[in-house]
Amino acid sequence: MSTTWTLDPDRCFAPEPRQRDIARTLFDAVRDLPLVCPHGHVPPSLLADDAPLGDPATVLVVPDHYVVRMLYSQGVAMEDLGLARSDGGPSEHDPRAIWRRFCEHFHLFAGTPTGLWLKHELIDLFGVEERPSGSNADALFDHLSERLQDPAYRPRALFERLGVEVLCTTDAATDSLGQHQQLQAEGLSVRPTFRPDAVIDPTRDDWRAALDLLAERSGVDVRDYGGYLRALEARRSAFRGAGATATDHAAFAADVRWLDAESAAATFDRLLSGRADALDRGRFASHMLAEMARMSADDGLVMQLHVGSLRDHHQALYERFGRDVGADIPVATEWTRALRPLLNRLGADPGFRLVLYTLDESTYSRELAPLAGHYPALRLGAPWWFFDSVLGMERFLDAVVETAGIFNLAGFNDDTRAYPSIRARHDVWRRVSCNWLAGRVARGLIDEDVAPSLARALAYDQAKATYRLP
Repeated sequence: MSTTWTLDPDRCFAPEPRQRDIARTLFDAVRDLPLVCPHGHVPPSLLADDAPLGDPATVLVVPDHYVVRMLYSQGVAMEDLGLARSDGGPSEHDPRAIWRRFCEHFHLFAGTPTGLWLKHELIDLFGVEERPSGSNADALFDHLSERLQDPAYRPRALFERLGVEVLCTTDAATDSLGQHQQLQAEGLSVRPTFRPDAVIDPTRDDWRAALDLLAERSGVDVRDYGGYLRALEARRSAFRGAGATATDHAAFAADVRWLDAESAAATFDRLLSGRADALDRGRFASHMLAEMARMSADDGLVMQLHVGSLRDHHQALYERFGRDVGADIPVATEWTRALRPLLNRLGADPGFRLVLYTLDESTYSRELAPLAGHYPALRLGAPWWFFDSVLGMERFLDAVVETAGIFNLAGFNDDTRAYPSIRARHDVWRRVSCNWLAGRVARGLIDEDVAPSLARALAYDQAKATYRLP
């Protein structure tokens, strides 16, 4: 390979000389800090098994929603990218063919965060020296395949090489936690996160089946509402015992409000008997989010709430491939009225911590920053999903810091399934936040001697403090 593809050392920095110089200095001080990964979707089995990651297509293309989504938008069929059909119908099984399609379409990622991450990991981690294209796809496949078979690229070796200090996974409330117990015993800092959506949201079609598994895993009968709550508390306790410090919840809307105890019990009975209507299901889901908040105030697990995605927007894809294949679309979200019952009850409780994530940028300055700038329990999560980009991060910092300050932010998390991209994602955040701070210093809005501590807070300290990580 000829050396034609390189990383710009000043990427993400402003072209204005004084700001760029300050950004360089700030970034140099935080670039090599360990990575704190408090929320993501790397499966614990990856590190428990420590097997070779696989072929280039399996590692870099098939599991990455950002990649698949873009290629599909340009007419590449999901089947041709190796996604398995729900009906068992034909899909591409040749990883080299999938990789060729990816390389032929690599130009689509210009200007996107995906392109920035892929460039970083391909050059810095895998030693790729040419931009992917149709003409070099096979050569790159062979190069990457050789690297991926090297013991230095196995998951645990990469854990050290990427500089990960702690990695938090996302696990169903009914997970056995056996792999986490193995990892803890072997001294690897991988922690579970309690994700109870399937067992607390009766609008899902798998809710009833999930309750049966909840009873099995907890050892608690869930035939009545009291038993149901005890089963959830038992699972939360098991997660804490396996090292969890947080819970995670996805919701379409931020409506979190309690039913009274009698109404909650009666609604649960109707749900179990099949007599509940859509209103019952929606109210009970909202109530159970409130109950999760109450339990977090009691047991200290940090509660994360991700709001504002209309999941599986493309019905045909959902029917052909099942849940979560990339057709999720942001929707407008209201927070101030929706969270008022919860915050009136727990917003000043010292045991409660709530981290909010949104796909509705319009709420940053209007609602989220004022809320976090008042309620001690609130922290604002990093720009999420469609907005974990250079400009998305800049817009976020512009919108929230003047009202909420930096120390009401939760720092950064990579929220990724693409394990090799973790360092690249943190690198972008660290560069952008240092450049943003440098701009404030250059304008006389932040003292230059204070900026290094703020850069460290955004890169490292705030994530540890927010998620109560030791």
